[in-house]
Amino acid sequence: MASQLVPVAALLMGSALLLVAGGLHGLLLPIRGSIEGFTTAELGLIGTGWAVGFVAGCLIVPRIVRRVGHVRAYGVMASIASVVILLNLLYVSPFAWITLRAFSGFCFAGAAMIVESWLNERATRENRGTIFSVYQMVNFAASTAGQLLITTGSTEGYEFFVLGAIFYSLAILPSALSTAQTPRPLKTTKLDLRRLFVNSPVSAVGCFIIGMVNGAFGTLGAVYAQKIGLPTSAIALVMSGAVLGGALTQVPLGRLSDRIDRRYVLIGVSFAAIIMSGTISLLNPSSAFVVIALVAGFGGMVYPMYGLAVAHANDYAAPDDFVKIASGLLLMSGIGTMIGPIVAALAMEWVGPQGLFTFCGLMHASLIAYIFYRLSRRPAVADVPRDAFQSMPPLRDATPETIALDPRASEGKQASA
Repeated sequence: MASQLVPVAALLMGSALLLVAGGLHGLLLPIRGSIEGFTTAELGLIGTGWAVGFVAGCLIVPRIVRRVGHVRAYGVMASIASVVILLNLLYVSPFAWITLRAFSGFCFAGAAMIVESWLNERATRENRGTIFSVYQMVNFAASTAGQLLITTGSTEGYEFFVLGAIFYSLAILPSALSTAQTPRPLKTTKLDLRRLFVNSPVSAVGCFIIGMVNGAFGTLGAVYAQKIGLPTSAIALVMSGAVLGGALTQVPLGRLSDRIDRRYVLIGVSFAAIIMSGTISLLNPSSAFVVIALVAGFGGMVYPMYGLAVAHANDYAAPDDFVKIASGLLLMSGIGTMIGPIVAALAMEWVGPQGLFTFCGLMHASLIAYIFYRLSRRPAVADVPRDAFQSMPPLRDATPETIALDPRASEGKQASA
């Protein structure tokens, strides 16, 4: 394995530094915003700003790369991200942070896409699965490390903003010094709603709802924890625990979905998420240990759902359609990520902090209802060999280039050759 990873070690290092900065930045803003007196709705709009910028980056950055090249584009994205987090410190107002967060999402998407395109160029059919798996492990670990950095100091000072800027700047170095050949142009993603719904209505609707839930929790989970009185160290453990829970359950749930209709797995996972959400909403626990455990269970159900929805769509797709279908589903989830934070924020203002999980539970209930409706309209995929489930990175970090790096994309090319 080591021989397969040496050629891409610098790129993995750059991605890790980017994810450390992103994890720190993403958790710091809602905590500091709450300290500064931002309303929950304003904090929700900060999450919406990130999602708008991220989706825009997925659509626009490929054109920028074609004009100026990968190295320059990556340097610009990381540099702007570094400047943005410092501007968050200089201009403390809801409008400024919403706008700056959109720029941050744009730059993060662009930088991640460029790194992934480099990895995709260096991957072969034989080592693609290994590189994709290690890339996911690096991203999970780096994002979690960025969140846990919050536990080392006070969020009321300037230090974490400066530290985030340092990590964004350091992320430039591995690619800038790399001697790897410049990769092919980035893929331009389009949203073809008709194709998505013809291929798999459950996946299309599911990814939209999954995006709403993931966007809401990713933005407001820290706000919930802060409002129920948890210390900053526990808030970081709540958010990182959810990601860890999702990482641990992806493979078992994926293997189960390889054996039965994936829609039943989505129903079961959604029902389990409702139980976790309902428990948090009704009991409203204040013990840090209980909250961390419940949220880890919630994350263990919520975060694998995107991969399950993509796998279900791939069951019905032609071999060479995986990238188009999966990229469209990514944009559907991105639209959901724009809407979810503000709707959940309004729910929190209406019923209190537990409104976040009330919203998540209602979204999963609506997904279950829709899947039951679709079960009566379309039978399970025919009893023929299906592509095995492939774990996916957290939805918040996935780009069209992540999909191009997925081993199933390579398999589709081979099948259609």
